[in-house]
Amino acid sequence: MIKEINNGVYPTMLTPFTADNKIDYNAVEQLLEFYTSRGVKGIFAICQSSEIFFLSFEERLELLKFIMAHKPAGVSIVASGHTADDIDRQIYEAKAFVDTGIDAYVYIANRFAKEDEGDEMFLRNFEKVSSALPDIGLGIYECPYPYKRLMAPDTLAKCCSLGNLKFIKDTCSHIDEIKAKIEATKGTGLKLFNANGATLLESLKAGASGYSGVMANFHPEIFAWLCDNFEKEPEKAKIVADFLSFASTVESRMYPVNAKYHLSLLGVDILTKSRVCDDSSFGEGNRKEMQAMVNMEKLINVTYCT
Repeated sequence: MIKEINNGVYPTMLTPFTADNKIDYNAVEQLLEFYTSRGVKGIFAICQSSEIFFLSFEERLELLKFIMAHKPAGVSIVASGHTADDIDRQIYEAKAFVDTGIDAYVYIANRFAKEDEGDEMFLRNFEKVSSALPDIGLGIYECPYPYKRLMAPDTLAKCCSLGNLKFIKDTCSHIDEIKAKIEATKGTGLKLFNANGATLLESLKAGASGYSGVMANFHPEIFAWLCDNFEKEPEKAKIVADFLSFASTVESRMYPVNAKYHLSLLGVDILTKSRVCDDSSFGEGNRKEMQAMVNMEKLINVTYCT
């Protein structure tokens, strides 16, 4: 069944780990509660922030089943886990993820064609996988790993005609390209979620449906306020958008370790353990940066988002 997905904020869900490098399901449950207590309307699960390229298929599937078993009421769950190279394997794994009951299954754009292959190959594989799946909403994620494949507006429109495309996590960080994608897919039911804080406000004004990016692991409530109030309170929205734009620079400061530490400052029982990078390199300076961010978030929330 094709489900409608909510507009709003979709955090790219982290995967917490225990000290012995196993998935920490206690922290997963707390993370779901954290997101929903701060106004998100959806969650993008089993994505790159989830460290999916460092999880086995069995781990990805078990994690998604747990998330769906603890799905918060009223929140849309879109999920990927799309890491395989072989198309038949992609279909096998996608069916397993779809069977968990997610609201939409999200493809990673670079899985359908190599970096030196054109959109014809991409569209051929997109159609092959889509036609083999049950009747479900689909999405595309312009994931930067192992290489970033951005969707051309006309290619995106063709995907809408080939499958039930409902969600795109856009990572182009270019407002004119975002506007072109929105225009090319108008009337198809596709919703664009911007991953870039610097262009978010402009994209919302152009018709984007919300935000889906790593910074929703730090202050989702501020993104939620912007999505809900950018038209009603334009002067405040500009100041809030400027904060979100500048704050997004911490993505380059040992993410996702810094996000996990930041969450611990907000009361989530989560370790900084990561399979992507060594958390032992996360030093005092990094920790002070996160405490400063918490202080600034409180100021922005009290001054502008109330």
